[in-house]
Amino acid sequence: MITAKILVVEDDRNLLAALKYNLQKGSYGVVTAADGIEALEVARREKPELIILDVMLPKLNGFEVCRIIRKEMTVPILMLTAKNDEVDKIVGLEIGADDYMTKPFSMRELLARIGAMLRRVEMAKIQPSGEKMTRQVSDLEIDGARHQAFLRGSKLKLSPKEFDLLAFLTQNKGFVFNREQLLEKVWGYDYAGDTRTVDVHIRWLRQKIENDPAKPERLVTVRGTGYKLEG
Repeated sequence: MITAKILVVEDDRNLLAALKYNLQKGSYGVVTAADGIEALEVARREKPELIILDVMLPKLNGFEVCRIIRKEMTVPILMLTAKNDEVDKIVGLEIGADDYMTKPFSMRELLARIGAMLRRVEMAKIQPSGEKMTRQVSDLEIDGARHQAFLRGSKLKLSPKEFDLLAFLTQNKGFVFNREQLLEKVWGYDYAGDTRTVDVHIRWLRQKIENDPAKPERLVTVRGTGYKLEG
């Protein structure tokens, strides 16, 4: 039984074959692309539930592909980078990727991350019994049933992970969470000590919900502790 359709964008034939094999073994449907232009064509045609996207691609690099896809759809994107370069990771997150992994990586960890990302998407579609799905914090509204957020009545354009993070903080308004707790609660797995992704998503959210992102009044930093959403 196919549980989800995944688009794998990778120009290394051996790695592409390994990814396809392991994903299919894990009951995922797999479509593939070997360059950036083909990736856009396949994503638009197939509408996958998740995209695994290499950074170094022919014709159009992974950053540009991610940037374009994020403007068109909210599908979760996991980026692969061939080098342990913080710049690549941060750039990927800032243009809308939900997660990243550095090559070489463990196939077991990759599958765990994919599973966690897809579970978060599925959980967002299901209204928990007795749980309030619409929350209001000042002029910020979170509609969990539609997976949408509004600021002063205008819809915010958020990536899936940005929405998850904002929804969690809204649900726990006034409580402080450190980076490790946010990774566990929002991302759904242990990030092995790499917490930079939380800071990037916090900064990205601030650009969308704060009057002055450099002086945040809603999503604030509690020095030495973590982050919280003010009422």
